[in-house]
Amino acid sequence: MIRYWLEYIPFIMTATIVRLLPRSTALALGRKLGKLGMLLQPNRVKIADKNLRHAFPDKTSDEREVLVKKVFSDMGAGLIEMVRLDMFDGKQDLEKLFTIEGEEHIKEALKLGKGCILLAGHIGFWEAGNFVYPTLGYPIGVVAKPMRNPLVDRYFRRMREHYGGYVIDSFKGARRIFKALQQNHLVGILMDQHMPRSQSAVRVPFFGRPAYTTPIVSQLAMKYQVPIISAFSYRKEDNTYHVKMSPYFFLDPEISEESILASTALLTKKIEDGIKHDISQWFWVHRRWKHMKQDEK
Repeated sequence: MIRYWLEYIPFIMTATIVRLLPRSTALALGRKLGKLGMLLQPNRVKIADKNLRHAFPDKTSDEREVLVKKVFSDMGAGLIEMVRLDMFDGKQDLEKLFTIEGEEHIKEALKLGKGCILLAGHIGFWEAGNFVYPTLGYPIGVVAKPMRNPLVDRYFRRMREHYGGYVIDSFKGARRIFKALQQNHLVGILMDQHMPRSQSAVRVPFFGRPAYTTPIVSQLAMKYQVPIISAFSYRKEDNTYHVKMSPYFFLDPEISEESILASTALLTKKIEDGIKHDISQWFWVHRRWKHMKQDEK
């Protein structure tokens, strides 16, 4: 469609310019563009402030304002990181720019031969796994929702698969996820976005409010007793990153409505804990609590 090309042409022109800049300059530009986004998307600013107000009622409006500015700044940096994702120089940049904590947990989990689910969220440089894990030598499939513009989607798929990982379409990914785990691969899943009730979502607590969440990850991990590791990549002020992985754990093997709900709540709590490590680095502009009465206040 013509509309797709009208969207793609300015995008690829901007991406080309960004890729020509030195990394530090590009990231600084991204942060400025992120702050500019506050002026262009006032509704998103309101959503972020409202989400923070509900999650942290003790914070003042001034404190929330500072956090929202940081959220938008990081969003801008994140876009730059994604556009330049294929520009890391292998192990040299891995050692230079990334501090890895907990790699031993992945080695231990994969020894079990069941694969491993990397539980993640839209925290910090969440796309880093597409570079970090293949460069460390671990095969990985990352579950992602296709973008509406297929031309832009194709660009970002190339970025994500550049280092040897692969993308699993979230709309029809259950079979591919299972196959990847059978092959003893890592599977990265971001489980912190709103899931429509029509897709069998369940309500679990998230920062003190019920949020509709996919139960599929819990069901898969429970049925096949797949080890799970919480994995987050945080930005640091010096444009480097801290990748933090938890010890692996299993979910209750006894499957019932109650245990699926409890397991989904547990996974959601793991993500909440990851966000609390640096609350400014989560995607607070997302309407995570859709269809809840509290979300309308």
